[in-house]
Amino acid sequence: MYEPIRTKSVHTMAGTAPDFPHRSREEELDIQLAGHLAALLAVTDELRALTPSAELDTAAERLAEQVARLRGGLPPARTSVAAALHEPHLAALHRRAHALAGRALVVAASRADTAAAILAAERMDAHAAAADPRELAPR
Repeated sequence: MYEPIRTKSVHTMAGTAPDFPHRSREEELDIQLAGHLAALLAVTDELRALTPSAELDTAAERLAEQVARLRGGLPPARTSVAAALHEPHLAALHRRAHALAGRALVVAASRADTAAAILAAERMDAHAAAADPRELAPR
């Protein structure tokens, strides 16, 4: 029928500790949520460069605080953006920010992180209002 296995498995080494770190589900969700919020922060910074507003400044500060909290106090990398101002570009940025905020909301909800979930939901609403509502409507 079947030939018996003659060698030890390379996947499990009995008696030895693994030489790579394992993360818990919570740590993986923290990393994923910080990544989504950092990407949303980058898009927010780009929008701030194109259309400065106090609301976007406040949102960027709150996003940076959440990313730093999730990364153990490490502040997110920020860049200054110089781009040409034109309407289709702004709409695309708002659509992208809406999608990123939605991803962050899903992870924050699965992680039961109320502060991040509220922030992500607020950003989704703000970007949905700024983008063409027909494009973000469910189909």
